[in-house]
Amino acid sequence: MAPEPDYGDFVDSEEEFEFDETAEVVDGYRDGSYYPICIGELLNQRYRIEHKLGHGSYSTVWMAYDTQIKRDVALKIISPGTPGDYELSMQNEIIQAVPDISNIVTYLEHFLLVRDDLNTVYRVLVFPVRGPSLGSIHVRELPGATRMCAAKQFLTALQSLHSGGIVHRDINSGSLLFGVAPLDKSSTSAKYQCLGRPMKRPLPTNLWKSGEWVKPLEVPHNMLKGQAYLCDFGLSIKAGTEVEDKIQGPPWFCAPERYHNIGPSFASDMWSYTCLFAELYFGWNPFSSFFGGTAPDIPHMVYVLGPLPENWEGYYYDIGRSDKSWYGSKGGPVFTEELQGMIERARPETGITERMHVLSIMSKGFCYQPEHRITAAQLLEDASFQALMQIYQV
Repeated sequence: MAPEPDYGDFVDSEEEFEFDETAEVVDGYRDGSYYPICIGELLNQRYRIEHKLGHGSYSTVWMAYDTQIKRDVALKIISPGTPGDYELSMQNEIIQAVPDISNIVTYLEHFLLVRDDLNTVYRVLVFPVRGPSLGSIHVRELPGATRMCAAKQFLTALQSLHSGGIVHRDINSGSLLFGVAPLDKSSTSAKYQCLGRPMKRPLPTNLWKSGEWVKPLEVPHNMLKGQAYLCDFGLSIKAGTEVEDKIQGPPWFCAPERYHNIGPSFASDMWSYTCLFAELYFGWNPFSSFFGGTAPDIPHMVYVLGPLPENWEGYYYDIGRSDKSWYGSKGGPVFTEELQGMIERARPETGITERMHVLSIMSKGFCYQPEHRITAAQLLEDASFQALMQIYQV
C-alpha cells in the first residue's frame, strides 16, 4: 500500500504561531490579488505544491515538485494585471541582453492560472529553487567568508546586469538569495525532515476556491551553499528609461538623489549595493535603525556621511520638508569620522588594515553625486575590495 501523501500540519488558530502574513495579506486573498493555494495541490497538471517560500507585494512564492522532469522548482504566482506581464518581459530582456546570468535568477517556464468567475488571469513564473534571502536570515550567524563570498558574487551579478543595459531599481536584502543544497531526489517527507513541515491554517471559507495560510519554510544554515544570486526584476528598467516614481522602498536602501527628483540609474543601484554590502559585513543596515515610516531620516544620513550636495537644495520631494542644514558638500567620496567609527563599533575584532579597506569601499559606494560613485565593474577591480576578499579567502 502506498504511503499517505504528506500535506503538512494544521495549527489551531488559538495556538501562538507566527505567520509572516498579516490580516492585510489575507485581505489580498479576499480581493483576488493572491491566488489561494493548498499544500499538495497540482498546478498546470505538473507542479505539486510542497511548501511555501514567501510572499511579496504582488506575489506569493511556493516550493513545488515538477512531476515531469523530477526536480524541485519555485513558483512565483503574480497578482492579476500588468506586474506579471512586465516581469516576464523584463526577464526575457535580461536573458537576451545580459552576457552572464549564472548568478541571476531567471525563469525556466511560465504558465497561466485562470479564475473563471471573474475572467481573471494569474501569471506564474517557474524558477529554480534557491535558498533564503539575506533579509530572512540572521546574517551575523553566518561565517564571515560566506558573507563576503555573497558580497562578491552579488556584485558580479550586478555588474553583468548593468553590462546588459539593465537597471535593477529595487536592490534590497530581499534581492540576494543564497544557494541551497538540492533535495530533488528526496521524498516529500524527507524534505520536511530537513526544512520543517508546513504549518498552516485554512484561509476564510468565503473565498472563490480553497486555500491555506502557510508559514514559509526556514532553511537551516547548514544547508546554505556558497553561491549568491540576484533576483526580483519586477521594477527593473532599461537604462535611461524615465519613471514617475523615483523613490525606492524600503527607504534604507534608497539612494539619496532619488529623493531629489533624480531617476534610478546604475549609480543608484550601486548605492543600494553598498547598503547591502554593509549589511553583509556589519550584520545590519547602516541606516535602518535611523529610518522610520516611509521616508528616510535625512538628518541621520547627514550625521553618518556628512552634508548632501549643495546643488540638491530645493529639489527634495517626499514626506516632510527639507532643511538648509542638510546641504553644503560638493558630493565627493566621504571619509567621515562617524562612518569610520561605525565600522569599528560593528566589527571591533578586525584589524585596522581591514577596517580601512571597508571604509574605502563604503566611501566610494556612498559617494553622494551619482556621476562620481563607483561602478560595479570598477569595484570588482578596486584594490581595497580585492584585498578584503583575499582576507576572507574569497
